[in-house]
Amino acid sequence: MKRLLFVLGVAAFFSMNCLVGVAGAGDQGTKEEAVAMVKKAVEYIKANGNEKAFAEITNPKGQFVDRDLYVVVYDMSAKCLAHGQKANMVGKELIDFKDADGKEFYKERIELMKKQSTAWQDYKFMNPVSKQIEPKSMYLERTGDLIVGCGVYSK
Repeated sequence: MKRLLFVLGVAAFFSMNCLVGVAGAGDQGTKEEAVAMVKKAVEYIKANGNEKAFAEITNPKGQFVDRDLYVVVYDMSAKCLAHGQKANMVGKELIDFKDADGKEFYKERIELMKKQSTAWQDYKFMNPVSKQIEPKSMYLERTGDLIVGCGVYSK
């Protein structure tokens, strides 16, 4: 009987570890999810107007924040208009901001969006889940004079 209880206990332990591993695997957003979130945000902006959309995008408990994924909106001069993770960024001119490696990624972002309506951009930024500076790839889409983005982190 003790052996049976031991075997059942070991089996339960490994089952729980497997379930935790599966749950943990979904904690990080994917590139596909980032693209889908940007497209959803662009449609929301078009359907509801800038004021309502920017408020919803900046809402940390809103529909445009999911795990480490969040939407941001900038104008073509890199002024932050909405930010799903840091509301204190809204209204700031970010054109001269640099990442941890000194990359002027907002300047690069503006140049990308002047040349094309969608792009992926790589830089480093703080992951809101891990609280660490990590490599990030952001999907960008231009709609009118707005740049809408959502990025994924890779460790």
